[in-house]
Amino acid sequence: MKRESTGKQAPSAPRRDLPDFKSDPALAPYLPAVERREVRAAALRKRLASLSADGTLAGFASGHEWYGLHRTAGGSTVFRERAPNATAMWLVGDFSGWKRLPRYQARRDPATGDWEVADIPAGEIRHGMHYALHVEWPGGGGTRVPSFARRVVQDPDTKLFSAQVWDPPRPYRWRHPDWKVPDRDPLVYEAHVGMAQEKPAVGTWEEFRRETLPRVARAGYNTLQLMAVAEHPYYGSFGYQVSSFFAPSSRFGTPEELMALVDDAHDRGIAVVMDLVHSHSVRNEAEGLAEFDGTRGGLYFHDWRPLPGGRSEGRGRHPVWDSVLFDYGRDATLHYLLSNVRYWLDAFKFDGFRFDGVTSMLYLHHGIGVDFTGYPQYFGPDVDEDALAYLALANTLVHELRPDAVTIAEDVSGMPGLAAPVRDGGAGFDYRMAMGVTEAWGDLLRNVKDENWGMGWLLWRLSDKRADERVVSYFECHDQALVGGKTMFFEMAGADVYDAMHRGTLSPAVRRAVPLHEIARLATMAAAGGGYLCFMGNEFGHPEWIDFPREGNGWSFDKARRRWSLRDDPRLLFGPLAEFDRKAVAIFARRPRLLRTPLKRLVEDDLGKVLAFARGDVFFAFNFHPAETHGAYALAVPPGRYKVLLDSSAEAFGGPGGELRTGRVLRPEPVRRGREEVPTLFLRLPPRSAVVLERIR
Repeated sequence: MKRESTGKQAPSAPRRDLPDFKSDPALAPYLPAVERREVRAAALRKRLASLSADGTLAGFASGHEWYGLHRTAGGSTVFRERAPNATAMWLVGDFSGWKRLPRYQARRDPATGDWEVADIPAGEIRHGMHYALHVEWPGGGGTRVPSFARRVVQDPDTKLFSAQVWDPPRPYRWRHPDWKVPDRDPLVYEAHVGMAQEKPAVGTWEEFRRETLPRVARAGYNTLQLMAVAEHPYYGSFGYQVSSFFAPSSRFGTPEELMALVDDAHDRGIAVVMDLVHSHSVRNEAEGLAEFDGTRGGLYFHDWRPLPGGRSEGRGRHPVWDSVLFDYGRDATLHYLLSNVRYWLDAFKFDGFRFDGVTSMLYLHHGIGVDFTGYPQYFGPDVDEDALAYLALANTLVHELRPDAVTIAEDVSGMPGLAAPVRDGGAGFDYRMAMGVTEAWGDLLRNVKDENWGMGWLLWRLSDKRADERVVSYFECHDQALVGGKTMFFEMAGADVYDAMHRGTLSPAVRRAVPLHEIARLATMAAAGGGYLCFMGNEFGHPEWIDFPREGNGWSFDKARRRWSLRDDPRLLFGPLAEFDRKAVAIFARRPRLLRTPLKRLVEDDLGKVLAFARGDVFFAFNFHPAETHGAYALAVPPGRYKVLLDSSAEAFGGPGGELRTGRVLRPEPVRRGREEVPTLFLRLPPRSAVVLERIR
């Protein structure tokens, strides 16, 4: 493990004002299991901290400061690697002519299994040089990319990957080294740098910073979630088959260009969250971690090597992703992954993480073909308690180092306590992805006629969450548009998206799709239990699907880009869709904790297809009816005046022209109901429209 730490722990993060999840009566039979998880996480944290020089979890999570290639204070170079099963190791590269020279042969520490090449004179290993390891083990050997390499590149001719010495003469100087995430609801813009540009090619960090980041800022989102950051050998994996966990993907540019992107985002008040893949790793051996030192399964994984006939002997291979699975019960695995968490916070100033594949981590069945219908599934033998303990440690580490940081769990199971404090037996995430919301929309759009939509059912699905957790909701993310799927707008408009999107269109499909897409997104935002997410381009109804270059499509980039020109063309309706999204997002951006206020149901009118609810002093009224205009729909409200914040039927949003212009102030009329006079607004609600009002006291 790491010998010393130069880092310091920050004070523990203040906890959210949420109910204790252990107060749930349905948890009563499982409280002993919850308590065991709490005790286990605390004991594991204490034991791991004791292994570090400074006695802290942050000190334990500093392997990146020890392993890998480092300059010493005297100017020489030292290299260290962990490979306890290896029998011999050489550092090879441009500096050695790629030969195994005695001067670059590593020496093994028998107590730890660490290998070290020390006292390499200054100037022998220089910035930009390529290098790798040649590792031998009982019965075999091979070339490996060092596990803590911070820069990994692919040779354009041989297609082989190697590490690259990265020690620029002028390190990046941060303009906002101490930027903090404000206390606000996250409005997340999910983005993939490689496909963020319109040209049919791989985009770069720098192109994203110059061209796409300003769009994110103008759209009003306060959080940028970057996908595919860590190095992955196959571009078409969307970044989910990671090979080098400490190296930002070189296909997008240099580490300094990624730093500049994060710095620029902070300058604009935008937090940057990294899509972190700790649920599995690519099965590749030469450039990945599998079989790194000849150990069955590798240093950090369950045994994954198949037996004759294709059967897998151990737990280490994902049956769907064909990747290798971490063994979270090993100290070495915890050291590697926790160090990785800290590295991205330290080196690139990321403001938190969206942990990918949490459901796969939590359960031995990985959630494959499983419907989660009851509490016994969350506390039974299918739960990987080691993985749950790791997630609790990771969240503890993040919030100790950065109390302001944000962590989000991508989990479909809804495990109780996932977004509850570690001290209460939870996993400590700040938010869970509300993955059932987009499923509800997909079910309605594909299987239910518009005139049969149930308003009560819809609001229940949009706002369904545990009282003790916050969730990030989304109408759609990148998943819906992957090969075999469609964007939600394409789902609504169909083939008319190609030739009937001009202003003034007579296409019934488009005339339905534009207003329905707008109010569905607004309803998702407004009913969210903590935050909202949009995948880049979906705010303007991006057409078609996502398909990365591959043999099956002739290595085409046509579907691996964003058609920003559609959004910018004033003749088309993509612009009004984007303008509506901007105005809707602004409502929540200007009221930074609105989504934390309780949702109050007002109207669930299945016959008229009207849905209305309030959050604090902000009131939302929707008419989902496909044909009927409600000329004066009565909405009972508290006394006061009401300012119009948004009317989706305005011409600016592609509508016929709303009468409730932004800024107009409405005064309720007294309507007798029984013995009382109730203040009532009478709203004009055209088909597929929404109105947002704010009470002025």
